[in-house]
Amino acid sequence: MLFDFVYGIISLMSQLRKDPIVGRWTIIATERARRPAAFVDPLSVVTDQNQCSYCQDIASPGVYEFHGVKVINSSSPILDDSKPFERRTHGLYDVSHSYGSHEIVLEVPEHIANMADLPPEQIKAVMQTYALRMQIHRKNPFIEYILAYKNYGVAAGSRNIGHSRSQIMAVPVLPMRVKDKTGGAKQYFDLHERFLFCDMVTQELKTKERVVAQNEHFVVITPFASRFPFETWILPKNHHCDFADGIVGFEDSLAAIMKDLLLRFKLGLNDPAYNYMIQSSPVKNASSFKENYHWHIEVMPRLTRVAGFERGTGFYICPIPPEMSAAFLREVDVHART
Repeated sequence: MLFDFVYGIISLMSQLRKDPIVGRWTIIATERARRPAAFVDPLSVVTDQNQCSYCQDIASPGVYEFHGVKVINSSSPILDDSKPFERRTHGLYDVSHSYGSHEIVLEVPEHIANMADLPPEQIKAVMQTYALRMQIHRKNPFIEYILAYKNYGVAAGSRNIGHSRSQIMAVPVLPMRVKDKTGGAKQYFDLHERFLFCDMVTQELKTKERVVAQNEHFVVITPFASRFPFETWILPKNHHCDFADGIVGFEDSLAAIMKDLLLRFKLGLNDPAYNYMIQSSPVKNASSFKENYHWHIEVMPRLTRVAGFERGTGFYICPIPPEMSAAFLREVDVHART
């Protein structure tokens, strides 16, 4: 199904598209879809339940527990708070201890690999856990940004353990990509006196050509200047800059739309590896982002590889137009599995 779709688009013209948020250009280069290695095969072999370290961790004490979700400290943390955060110079370079927090979120007690297979109420509990942990971490005066994210599948940066899990990292500096996105949103607001993300939601709901799915409170789109094939964003229809505060009262709708999207990936794209990242406003001076930023979740199947041109220029090359990705995903029958 997927490969028939890909070979049906190779005659389309390539196109340059500009991301309205960060100003980055993307090349929609359909010629890339011809290449044999254009799509990365999914990995179906995972660790047996009896050898799963996370199944063992479920029975041991954790940092936090909420409705079947358990948060533990990473066994190999990238960041830790064993030393205070102190920035110092080394000639013209800045350096500091890798201060912060690195937590693993075990999303379900059972040995289930894909969040797509979790019931909506369990996905809801995962989202609520993210929010609750973010509220804890933002009390730390050294923390500037908190990211909740998932790596599913080896191609997405995960190990082939087969236990549904995600991660939360809190860092003492503001990531450049977050600066670019919040800066772009502010620039748009200053110029137009309107919310960039709200205008985006309005236009996408009006044209519907890049809408994958929607419910009362959320819409799933393929971005106009998509970086990757089948890249999707989950956007709240109501304006709010902060994920932890913004999902209150909408948790059921968020869980439903997340499950819907992940099932479309699993059924339509042959259970691919994927990442999702929850993009929320920075922790410090949070009130300054209320008028222009809009939290959202970026979900990306890992179907292609980044090559030399992308690494050398910062351009992304997407082999499938986002309108066709959206049309394909819309046609996936998420009720077929039942």
